[in-house]
Amino acid sequence: MGDSPVLFRVLGLNVTAEVVTMWGVALLLCVAAIGGTRRLRDVPGRFQNMLEMAVEKLESFFQGILGPERAARFFPFLGTLFLFIVLCNYSGLIPGAGHFPWLKAPTSCLSVTAGLALCAFFATHYLGVRENGLRGYARHFIRPVVFMLPFLIIEEIVRPLSLSLRLFGNIYGEESVMEQLYELLPVGAPLIMMILSLLFCAIQAVVFTMLTAIYIDGATGGH
Repeated sequence: MGDSPVLFRVLGLNVTAEVVTMWGVALLLCVAAIGGTRRLRDVPGRFQNMLEMAVEKLESFFQGILGPERAARFFPFLGTLFLFIVLCNYSGLIPGAGHFPWLKAPTSCLSVTAGLALCAFFATHYLGVRENGLRGYARHFIRPVVFMLPFLIIEEIVRPLSLSLRLFGNIYGEESVMEQLYELLPVGAPLIMMILSLLFCAIQAVVFTMLTAIYIDGATGGH
């Protein structure tokens, strides 16, 4: 494993394999969204039906946390976050990932998971202020008693750190184990690990977005 080399620079910024892979994931999501919604039909085709089922499953999952009304309003952010993370996780299972200079799971890089965690952090507080007003949202930091304020602030700071480290540690650890298994036993063991990783990568995306939804629920609920 180790740090990815810089492939090239754009406006003075380093572009690594993780960045290129993220561009590919973002492009794939855009193409799927445009292709799936360009010609919607009352009787959906196979691709439209698959997308609708995925959206319904995700909506149902977030409704269990936020309720139907808030889940519908916050679904574009939470749904996009889940799809982006799960595809980034799965990109590490593509044959050659980690060996080709332009292909590596973005979520195996702490900078990427930290960026995703910061998106969740700022979205949580932005939505909290939007739903309750600045004064109403700030008031929940001093409830039930004022002296809880320092502890609640520390909790808010720890949340993005916890989100980023959990996702990074699990994906990076998984890739490290697969690489070691491949070196020790090239046939058999890596294949079994990859099959297990299909479930493991999905679970990590579910955990990240579930916690984000819980944080948003706490921030946007009536205080």
